Amino acid sequence: MQNILDAIMAGDTTSDEFATIELPESYRAITVHKDEETMFEGVATKEKDPRKSLHLDDVALPELAPGEALVAVMASAINYNTVWTSIFEPVSTFRFLERYGKLSEYTKRHDLPYHVVGSDLAGVVLRTGPGVNAWKPGAEVVAHCLSVELESPDGHDDTMMDPEQRIWGFETNFGGLAELAIVKANQLMPKPDHLSWEEAASPGLVNSTAYRQLVSHNGANMKQGDVVLIWGASGGLGSYATQMALNGGAIPVCVVSSPEKAEIVRSLGAELVIDRSAEGYKFWKDESTQDPAEWRRFGKKIRELTGGEDPDIVFEHPGRETFGASVYVARKGGTIITCASTSGYMHEYDNRFLWMNLKQIKSSHFANYREAYEANRLIDKGLIHPTVSKVYSIEETGQAALDVHHNKHQGKVGVLTLAPEEGLGVRDAEKRAKHLDAINRFRGI
Repeated sequence: MQNILDAIMAGDTTSDEFATIELPESYRAITVHKDEETMFEGVATKEKDPRKSLHLDDVALPELAPGEALVAVMASAINYNTVWTSIFEPVSTFRFLERYGKLSEYTKRHDLPYHVVGSDLAGVVLRTGPGVNAWKPGAEVVAHCLSVELESPDGHDDTMMDPEQRIWGFETNFGGLAELAIVKANQLMPKPDHLSWEEAASPGLVNSTAYRQLVSHNGANMKQGDVVLIWGASGGLGSYATQMALNGGAIPVCVVSSPEKAEIVRSLGAELVIDRSAEGYKFWKDESTQDPAEWRRFGKKIRELTGGEDPDIVFEHPGRETFGASVYVARKGGTIITCASTSGYMHEYDNRFLWMNLKQIKSSHFANYREAYEANRLIDKGLIHPTVSKVYSIEETGQAALDVHHNKHQGKVGVLTLAPEEGLGVRDAEKRAKHLDAINRFRGI
């Protein structure tokens, strides 16, 4: 891999030179192993340790299929889907790979006894397969994680509706937590030139998800003046939702779990903040019983902050723990837009507050190519900024995933793959200088 890294670090390597650079037979990658998928049976979810299941292995370089690109990955990032993969919840991702492997001769490559994980990357194109015209070797890119086949009419209005829609690095193999990755060429987007590799890698999945969930007509279709309740507003997903609400003229009400997190969202420009730990909200009396009195107390707090207004939009991703409260506090006719369910998938709510108040629950999952491109464009324009708080080496990926699993992180946690150190890859220093404080806002937190 050293010759590839040297070519990238040189800064003046031509496309033709990248196209002829010698490729290795294998590369280092973060994997889970199929023969370990039952290793955590009987262990409580929070006690499952990604450090035990995530391995740094040498894996064989796979064949490049038509329409694909091979990318040298300089940096990646941790998302909850990597945590889910590492603890084999809610199902082992090897079930995804087995099903995908039955689709075609080329997808057979994905059904392996190991799964290379990771759904973010920033890096450099090394090779493209037949039929790829828009990208050439040497292009500096980031990748969104939507993998689609588009052989069905269902996906042509919204690619997320494609029956063969998958999340790369989660439901496919050859993901981004590796020195090399294989993506479909239509996953590639230009790397924002004012960002380092680790900064550019970190927004991909969560920024695109927040864009669709909050801004897109496929999501909540947020407008100026909307009151938007954002759970986990300082986290990987919530920090982008907070920025988009502010950038789009909405009024975010940011829910966090500590005074430190409250200060983070205030630094983003949010004025209405609820520290749920300080308020002591307990939405569940026990494992099976919610407490409507706490929903009412929470709704009263929101109205105190907003001057009597209930949320037009509730940006939901914790799931089971908060969903009953989210349905309750949304305004009449309001929208609860939901994804992820990091605290549990089995949601419970009182349907009277939905049905009799004409509220709607709307689902959202990642983003289509257009939405991902628009979200990346906001990053490139300096209207939305990365929220990298900490960066690990590829050898420390297990610890990085554990931090996210236990919610010890703020914003996004980055991982250096090929990049030897942080801060590399910036091509426009003048543009960067204009946004430096915002770029570094989450660093070291």
